[in-house]
Amino acid sequence: MAKAVHSMVRVQDERRSVAFYEKAFGLRVADRFAFEGFTLVYLRNPDADFELELTINHDRTEPYSLGDGYGHLAFVVEDLDAEHRRLEALGSTVTPIKQLAHGGQLLATFFFVQDPDGYKIEVLQRYGRYR
Repeated sequence: MAKAVHSMVRVQDERRSVAFYEKAFGLRVADRFAFEGFTLVYLRNPDADFELELTINHDRTEPYSLGDGYGHLAFVVEDLDAEHRRLEALGSTVTPIKQLAHGGQLLATFFFVQDPDGYKIEVLQRYGRYR
């Protein structure tokens, strides 16, 4: 059985991205590996083994094109309204809270926030299949 261990995004500014993910989601640096030409930074929090890998290409000066293939990362929280207010107060770009139903049943309550490089992150109320 395979186990998901990380998702990777390319970022321009290591400090800015590490600060965002720490303030927004409580992710801290678990490991950092500097190589010639690039650095890998692995972020995680105590609640999960799954990590976010930030790749910083040292010679990159232009913003990355996010393309149309990237979807989003997702985090669950206990109090969605409080997290929405907190992220908005941090100056983050957040969307309004929405609900998604399927077959007349509530499936999810969520909003999206963008990291400093424009990657979308879904924030879901802990509920049902989203634990």
